[in-house]
Amino acid sequence: MAVEFLAHERIWFEKFKYDDAERRYYEQMNGPLGGSSQQQQENGASTILRDIARARENIQKSLAGSASATSSGPADQNELLSRISHLEVENQNLRSVVADLQMAIFKLESRLNALEKSTSHQPSPVPPTQKVEPFSVPSKKVELPSAAPAKKAEPAAAEEDDDDDIDLFGSDDEEEDQEAAKVREERLRQYAEKKAKKPGLIAKSSILLDVKPWDDETDMAKMEECVRSVQMDGLVWGASKLVPVGYGIKKLQIQCVVEDDKVGTDILEEEITKFEDYVQSVDIAAFNKI
Repeated sequence: MAVEFLAHERIWFEKFKYDDAERRYYEQMNGPLGGSSQQQQENGASTILRDIARARENIQKSLAGSASATSSGPADQNELLSRISHLEVENQNLRSVVADLQMAIFKLESRLNALEKSTSHQPSPVPPTQKVEPFSVPSKKVELPSAAPAKKAEPAAAEEDDDDDIDLFGSDDEEEDQEAAKVREERLRQYAEKKAKKPGLIAKSSILLDVKPWDDETDMAKMEECVRSVQMDGLVWGASKLVPVGYGIKKLQIQCVVEDDKVGTDILEEEITKFEDYVQSVDIAAFNKI
């Protein structure tokens, strides 16, 4: 039975036929194995041919464009010529304007030079001087340093006349000087008395203090009472308020007016910080002169 079955089964005995058929099928689909290089050469040649065709198309297009440009050339040339002529006219106008400006500048320079030459030849005007005349004082002879030497030489008779004048009126001048000195001394004495009686200005300052407690359990009313208990000559306490700082703690801001000559800020801070049970620190928040 098995031999008969194998006799009728023809698959394994004709396997080479199936292999040949399969090889021929794939060769038809993909081409033979030895022709791959030839196919690559054909593909390269085809790409070169395509590039050549594209180059021809580009050349034809450029030639067509140049032809169209030459066909529309006369109109463009006419427009270009008109613009060139217009620019030439404008250039001529500008040149004429520049020439006129140069001529005007040259004229101005020549006039300035002429004015400078005329002013340099003319002498500068001498400023007016005041004429000083010596005062006629009978007691002394006044001599001016700017006087000429000729004025110093005077006749002996004139000097003798001056001496006579001094002898005649010298006693009256001395009496007048003594009276003026007495009047001046009296007025100075009265002024000194008035100045001594007049009260001087007292320099004062307005100070705003920040008094900080130790914690939120500090009695702020008692702390303010302690601060106000500080009394000095020239110290006046003013308004106060509690300002929150943080975490339930408040600081005391209190105003005071002090006389600068009697109360200093350092002494005031030392007196307040003596209350160690309530006061942690004292800072000056504002300081103004009154």
